[in-house]
Formats: sequence, C-alpha cells, structure tokens
Amino acid sequence: MNQEVKYWDKPGKVNTGATIRIALQRAEELGITHLVVASCTGFTVKEILRKTKKMKIVMISHQAGFSIAGKCDLQKKVADSLIQQGVAIYTGTHFFGGIGRAVRLKFGGLEIDELVANTLRIFGQGVKVAIEIAVMALDAGLVPYGKEIISMGGHGQGADTAIVCVPKHGKEFFSFEVREIICKPRGSR
Repeated sequence: MNQEVKYWDKPGKVNTGATIRIALQRAEELGITHLVVASCTGFTVKEILRKTKKMKIVMISHQAGFSIAGKCDLQKKVADSLIQQGVAIYTGTHFFGGIGRAVRLKFGGLEIDELVANTLRIFGQGVKVAIEIAVMALDAGLVPYGKEIISMGGHGQGADTAIVCVPKHGKEFFSFEVREIICKPRGSR
C-alpha cells in the first residue's frame, strides 16, 4: 500500500483547514466513522461541522483548572451549541497529566506518564495529543473498541496533525496502534 503523508512547513492553526480536508478524505476512503479532536474553544470542531455531518465527532477539551483553577477553558454556550449538533464532548484529566503532573509540580522530577508524553513529542506535539485524546475518548466510552478512528491534535490552537489509529484503553496503552500518519508539521517550531 502506498499512502501519501502531508507535511506542513510550520505547526499551528494555519494548517487547520487542510488538515480537516485530508483527514475527512482519508476517513471516507477507509470507511472510518469516528473522529476525535482536541479543542478548547470549539474552533476546529466548528470547522469540521462546516465540511461534514457524516462523522461521529468527539471533542476532547482541557480539564477544568488547566489554565485557571476551577474554570473550564471551553465556554458553556459553545459546548451547548456543539452538543446540539451531535458532538460528544469530554472534559477530564489528561491521560498523560494526572498524578504524575501533580508530583512534578510539587516535588520536581519527571514521572512515568510525563516521560511517555515527552517521548511521543519526538514525533511532534500533535502526534502526542492525537494519541492521548484517542485513549481518553476510548476510556470514556465515546469511540468503539477495536476499530480504526481518526484522531487530530495540534500545537496550541487549531489542528495540524491527523492520524489513523486503533486506540486502546489506558490500561492497555502499549497495545495502541498508530496505523497511519495522515499529516503533521515537519518541524516543531
């Protein structure tokens, strides 16, 4: 099988439209029905909804308190609007940022979950995010077990990375399968 991978010159929001377009094209080619997307504002999900109504979209937002203690980054009215359009939204502790992050912030050092996250960043921030949110979506019961999905992440805002994967539950993390990289930035800066 030959499959083209698209590499962006720079990471970031500027790649969102093209990332969505080629991810949706690949989903159609493979018969994939579930799309997991990292978004804290709803911007990327709104862009996806402009292009398709066929996909089952799962949006993963930052956990409450990520930016400001006690606050969610995702505005309630945006969340309500997306839910009305059929989007499933998950807001919870990041798979790679639970108790290990608390230990690092309190005592310093690097914990196992953050070591794994930093290792995945070798392939790019968006790849790390796409893998992490796929696990979170599966653990929340929002995507089917054992099926290919497309997962999209990025660098801060928007989406610049898309992968085809078969996620596994957190307890089975080392059986996770990245089947294809659809697109990603060539560099991280």
